[in-house]
Amino acid sequence: MPAAPVKFAYWVPNVSGGLVTSRIEQRTDWGYDYNRELAVLAENNGFDYALSQVRYMASYGAEFQHESTSFSLALLLATQRLKVIAAVHPGLWHPGVLAKLGATADHLSAGRFAVNVVSGWFKGEFTALGEPWLEHDERYRRSEEFITALRRIWTEDHAELAGDFYRVRDFSLKPKPLNTPERPHPEIFQGGNSSAARAMAGRVSDWYFSNGKDFDGVVEQIDDVRKSAAEVGRTAPKFGLNGFLIARDTEAEARETLREIVAKADTEAVEGFGAAVKQAGQSTADKKGMWQDSAFEDLVQYNDGFRTGLIGTPEQIAERIVAYKKLGVDLLLLGFLHYHEEVEYFGRRVLPLVRELEAQLPDTEHASAPAQA
Repeated sequence: MPAAPVKFAYWVPNVSGGLVTSRIEQRTDWGYDYNRELAVLAENNGFDYALSQVRYMASYGAEFQHESTSFSLALLLATQRLKVIAAVHPGLWHPGVLAKLGATADHLSAGRFAVNVVSGWFKGEFTALGEPWLEHDERYRRSEEFITALRRIWTEDHAELAGDFYRVRDFSLKPKPLNTPERPHPEIFQGGNSSAARAMAGRVSDWYFSNGKDFDGVVEQIDDVRKSAAEVGRTAPKFGLNGFLIARDTEAEARETLREIVAKADTEAVEGFGAAVKQAGQSTADKKGMWQDSAFEDLVQYNDGFRTGLIGTPEQIAERIVAYKKLGVDLLLLGFLHYHEEVEYFGRRVLPLVRELEAQLPDTEHASAPAQA
């Protein structure tokens, strides 16, 4: 039986500053009108999902931002097929309150709402709001409880949870979100590169998002997440990979665009962001946390998107996407410099090549691919 085609998502630019922390021109906008048009354009150019990001306070080049859940619902109501994933933070949300919002959004969108549970890297947001900043692995333990509570509330008539972070007692939610042939409740995504994140994903999540990675990095993470799932006897979550896509008619044009992005980086903002996120990655015992080994150039795209290597001609990018698929990547989460133009270019020039290459794959499990960048 043929493997499912690789899916595509895009980062919703609902935060000012674009997807790279650079003074290069970015023909993108964080406002609703721009994003409404982008959502329609994206679903008509092969995108399955959109991810609404979230920051709660102005910081690191992102001075303005729209809140993720409300913005996601607005995009859902503006589209017909696109699934929209809202980023949420345990510690700032209660799972019962989010469950109620999610059920309503799911009904209003005919089953297209999803969540991305973010364990948190930005200490300043929590302390500014008077909330405790937990130690790294404790943040993931809280997120695991959050997801457990969310799933129970969405699927059980009398949900119960006696946790260390959340207590749910005989809680009944009606209406529940839609139970469709595709999924029994809104899909639950999570991010994180650390050992704690990988183990949690295997135990409770539907999807695992990775920061940008080369082939070796993807293989390591997928293996860890699958082992964690096997230990508790559940099907492994699907795997999503972050990438910043620069497709141009020639490789030289694409490489020059990358060079200009880095050359015009907002150094102060990148270094401030790097200092904030690296304390999160370096606080893990095995130093496998997010961003702990990211160089300055990687942090210009704030989820290491350049590392995935989706830079070049449509043919080169399509070949690399299919190589990642063969390793077990189910979804590419993409950012762009000029969203409207480049999403359309992707749909017209890159996606047809991806589908052609996928059609040539044998009807087997994921094959192996070269283990180098």
